[in-house]
Amino acid sequence: MPRRLPDAFAELERFVDAWALPSETARSRKRLASTMDEIQAFYDAMLPKGEAILAHLAAAGDPATDADLPEETRTLFRLMLSLAEVAPAVEIFRQPGVIDGLEAARFVPDHESADWKAR
Repeated sequence: MPRRLPDAFAELERFVDAWALPSETARSRKRLASTMDEIQAFYDAMLPKGEAILAHLAAAGDPATDADLPEETRTLFRLMLSLAEVAPAVEIFRQPGVIDGLEAARFVPDHESADWKAR
């Protein structure tokens, strides 16, 4: 199998298919479709690596805009974005959804809307 993460983060490989998602909407939907056990397992594996991942990303460049970055770095960046997505579920709400929040399916980030992309 080809390497999908930098070597230093190979133990996170098991989360790539489920959590290294390319859009904010996809990450939100994944959080809402996951059990708290799945979310907690991902959070517990990622959090201890967070500082090392951020250091790796800072040294590599901007994964959001730099087309020359290795795909492994972009995948690692997407995992960190998913960590940010699930952290409130673990740390605050203790459930996948936001308590008394707007129904997530109604929210489409501007940068992912057709109108925004046409600009």
